[in-house]
Amino acid sequence: MPVPTIKYYVREGLLPTGELTSPNQASYSDVHERRLRLVRALLEVGGLSVSSIRDVLLAVDDPDRSLHKVLGAVTDRLVPRYEAAGEAPAAAREKVEELIARRGWAVDGDHPAALALTEALAALERVGHGAFAEVLDDYAAAAEAVAAADVAHVGRRLGRDDLVESVVVGTVVGDAMMAALRRLAQVDRSARAFDGRE
Repeated sequence: MPVPTIKYYVREGLLPTGELTSPNQASYSDVHERRLRLVRALLEVGGLSVSSIRDVLLAVDDPDRSLHKVLGAVTDRLVPRYEAAGEAPAAAREKVEELIARRGWAVDGDHPAALALTEALAALERVGHGAFAEVLDDYAAAAEAVAAADVAHVGRRLGRDDLVESVVVGTVVGDAMMAALRRLAQVDRSARAFDGRE
C-alpha cells in the first residue's frame, strides 16, 4: 500500500499511528496490517465512505458494544438503498411487518433491510406485479438458511477486525454469489418446466 494512503488513513482516524523510527519514518505492526485490511474491505468491497468507516471502526473498538451491535453497525450500511417513488404504500409496510412477526425474527420494521424490502414490494405493486409477493415466505425460508450459514462461518473468526472484514466481504460477495446461484437454478427449473413447450 502506498505510504501516502497509509498517512491519509492515519490523519482520518482510520488507522493508529505507527511507532516513529525517525522524524519522518514509522514502523507498522501486524495490528496495523489487520486494520488496513479491514479498512480496504470496508472501502473497496463494502463501498463505505470514510466517515462511515470511521463509525464502524469506533464500534469495532468499543469493548462495551456487543458483537451483534458491532455487526449491525457494519451490515446496516451494506443494505442497498432504494429511491422511493413517493411514500411506500402502507400495504407494503404491513406485509413486511407481518412477515417479520410470522417468522419470529428479532428485528423491527424500521431496520434498513425491512425498509428496503418495503420499497421492493412497493415497486412490485407499482409495476403491476404485486402478486410476486406470494413467494415472500419461500424467499424468507431460503434467507434464513443462508443467514445460518453466514453466521456459522463468521463465528469461527477470532478477532473483531477479522470477523467484521469477513462479514463485509461475505455479505457483498455473498449477495453476488446468491444472485448468480439463483440465475443458475432458474435456468435449470425453466428448462425442466418449459423446454419444448410453447
